Amino acid sequence: MTIYFHGAEEVPHGCFSNFSAHGVDLDGHWWPTTEHYFQAQKFTGTRHAELIRRAGTPLRAAELGRDRSKPMRRDWERVKDDVMRRAVAAKFRTHADIGAILLATGDEEIVEDTTSDHYWGRGRTGTGKNVLGRILMRTRSHLLAELGEPGEPGEAGDGRARWGHVIRP
Repeated sequence: MTIYFHGAEEVPHGCFSNFSAHGVDLDGHWWPTTEHYFQAQKFTGTRHAELIRRAGTPLRAAELGRDRSKPMRRDWERVKDDVMRRAVAAKFRTHADIGAILLATGDEEIVEDTTSDHYWGRGRTGTGKNVLGRILMRTRSHLLAELGEPGEPGEAGDGRARWGHVIRP
């Protein structure tokens, strides 16, 4: 079976979307969504990055991040996958509830079901690279490995000690 997701409002797999309302604390800042973080990293160290971080919605963050009138970092194509991996890992480690949803997918393939993105999703033809889906599956494997570490629940060495809810305004 394959698990397809797209919109953040979909139950139960909408949390796989970068637009889902699951913020992360990365690089010394709170990001309302992983979309905010990802888009801002295109302009790291600039006022535009901060504008993206403060965007009212993930859609607005995406629009600002796609603004080609602003100079984007030169190494973006080389680092964008690592940026996404870092954001997704932080999201599912921060929020135990959605970490459990990701783990509950077992060994199923996860596919971002978007016709507009051939790189991050399956694309219009269904033959896209599905890089976001692959990152989610890799994150799932890493979380499973962490949970398999020895130790008592809540102790160092027990992967569950690193999971938990972060409450932010």
